[in-house]
Amino acid sequence: MARTKPSKQLSQDEIERFLVAAEALHRSIVKPLLSPMSEHYRALQNTHEALLKTVKDITGKDAPFIRWHGTGPVQQ
Repeated sequence: MARTKPSKQLSQDEIERFLVAAEALHRSIVKPLLSPMSEHYRALQNTHEALLKTVKDITGKDAPFIRWHGTGPVQQ
């Protein structure tokens, strides 16, 4: 059986699937109404920051599913 060399980056299809999954995770993180003083809130904030950084690292752009005060996607 021949070995295949691992790719150095995701294909466009894989990136699109990743963004769909990242958006679902984003929604599950921001939906709960938690006190900012709670441990769960802080843990979710840390997870959210890591998610947004990973989206930017992979796509080179800010996450398209983020909205700030109802103004729509982040503009660059």
